[in-house]
Amino acid sequence: MLSYIDKIRETSARLLKDCSVEMVIGFRKGTVPMMNEPHFAKTAEAVDKLVWDSNCGINLANYLTNRQEKIGIIAKGCDSRNIVTHIIENKIKREQLIIIGVPCSGMIDKRKINAMLDGEINDVVEDENNITVKGNDFEKILNKRDVLQQNCAVCIHRNPVIYDELVADLVEEQEGVDRYADVRSIEAMSSEEKWKYFDDLLSNCIRCYACRNACPLCYCPTCFVDESRPQWVGKSQDPTDVRTFHFLRAYHCAGRCTDCGACERACPVGINMRVFTKKLEKDCLELFGWEAGMSADVRPPLDTYKPGDPDDFIK
Repeated sequence: MLSYIDKIRETSARLLKDCSVEMVIGFRKGTVPMMNEPHFAKTAEAVDKLVWDSNCGINLANYLTNRQEKIGIIAKGCDSRNIVTHIIENKIKREQLIIIGVPCSGMIDKRKINAMLDGEINDVVEDENNITVKGNDFEKILNKRDVLQQNCAVCIHRNPVIYDELVADLVEEQEGVDRYADVRSIEAMSSEEKWKYFDDLLSNCIRCYACRNACPLCYCPTCFVDESRPQWVGKSQDPTDVRTFHFLRAYHCAGRCTDCGACERACPVGINMRVFTKKLEKDCLELFGWEAGMSADVRPPLDTYKPGDPDDFIK
């Protein structure tokens, strides 16, 4: 994916120079290893800071909500699907966007890499297949496939589903991937086991709302956790309040989540809250044959009614 950088910069500079867009939203190198930052290039000179590698896991669709400018945006598969959702939900107009599509081979998980090594990581260098991690007194080469984010390891939509320009040939999509093995293992638990599983899962939550802030679907002007009239959920660390926040936020993403992993990536304590949204994703696929963000011309199942919709769940 490193070979994309020149094409990204060339395309972005051209769009800015001919005034096709007012800005290009992409990534620049972060100040901390494995954490690239969003970059808003508004001049042709500013595109020199644009980069692309396996540390671009933030979902850039998060920065499109209700914008009025003509925007160029760098979009991998999951970003493009969230852009489609934004278009469907009238948060951005298609004609405002020039989407620069980036075929993706997956983002690396900084937590996996940190857990493998002792000592502070000073630099991470990658090629097409390997990640070289360097510290003060160590250097280790890791296979990229072994340190992918879990959502990337099971992703079957690595290519952008919507784009105006493409920076490289489309990559081969993964086949034979069991995307919902983790969900089925939880479904098979008894009620008591599920209760303990989710108690343990959420026990470290500090209610910082990083997952909400990183999610491109959480764009409500006032979040339900911030409402005071009425107050839907308390602000305490009471387990009921913590569960209520995570469960309700997940339900708000039902039929909309693309499993981009932004929530889990942003969590400072490493909670895998994807298990909530993946359960809903699995149900939407099995009940309605629906995957979010695949077409701007089709309304989501929770937004439409058909006489043949499944209703076995109604008791």
